[in-house]
Amino acid sequence: MNLSGLRSATSAFPRTARMPALFIGHGHPMNALWDNDFTRTLRQIGQSLEKPNAILVISAHWQTHGTVVSTSKLPETIYDFGNFDPELFKITYPAPGAPAYAELLRETVTLTPVHAFEHMGLDHGAWTVLKFIFPHADVPVFQLSLDYDRPAAWHYALAQELKPLRERGVLIMGSGNIVHNLRILDWHNIDAPTADWATEYDAFVKARLLDADHKPLIQYETVSQAARLSVPSNEHYLPMLYTAALQAPGEELRFMYEGFQFANISMRAFRVG
Repeated sequence: MNLSGLRSATSAFPRTARMPALFIGHGHPMNALWDNDFTRTLRQIGQSLEKPNAILVISAHWQTHGTVVSTSKLPETIYDFGNFDPELFKITYPAPGAPAYAELLRETVTLTPVHAFEHMGLDHGAWTVLKFIFPHADVPVFQLSLDYDRPAAWHYALAQELKPLRERGVLIMGSGNIVHNLRILDWHNIDAPTADWATEYDAFVKARLLDADHKPLIQYETVSQAARLSVPSNEHYLPMLYTAALQAPGEELRFMYEGFQFANISMRAFRVG
């Protein structure tokens, strides 16, 4: 389909009931192979959701200069991680792409130009989670990149411009981790005790989300030493802000999973709507 055809298609998308928005703390890629309380929760999340027309993923693992949306018709499964269990590299997630919805996103966003890129596959922030939520890979999936030249407040503003997609049958999912400091982990023990600073900031974020008080979350660098330890770089944190920014006034936010892996990776997951 050419560009003019895509624009004609997007103008014809009917309105739907507002789809939920999710944030999933995806953690270690090996979760894709494990049967644990986290992955069982992901399956339950999928069973609780109405099937969307498409899924938009904002993942910690696609960072770019500028803002880019994937337009692949058949996105490949990307193994963007280290030398883990060979079984991990045998997993595929053959969901179709959603180029027409990607064009709808490009028409919707006014804050910045959104560039189309047809060769982006599904990174592990997307497929290691979606394989449990939608195990049949029968919902079209596309991704929006994180512009690492922009501050947190800019990303929050961009996320707010994505709200109309929720009323076109698009489930929007941020995939990252609220607390994610790879320098201070216990890689050998998934159940290692959690540090006080990690627990403190995870609880702080939970409280602010429940109060729909997002300004301190945007200004996380000024909050506390616990915040700075929890978010040494913000690529895993920003997807949480995207989901928070999608909350409409008075819309319910509820937590679907709480806990830590490998001492200091927050696996917190929540749903808006």
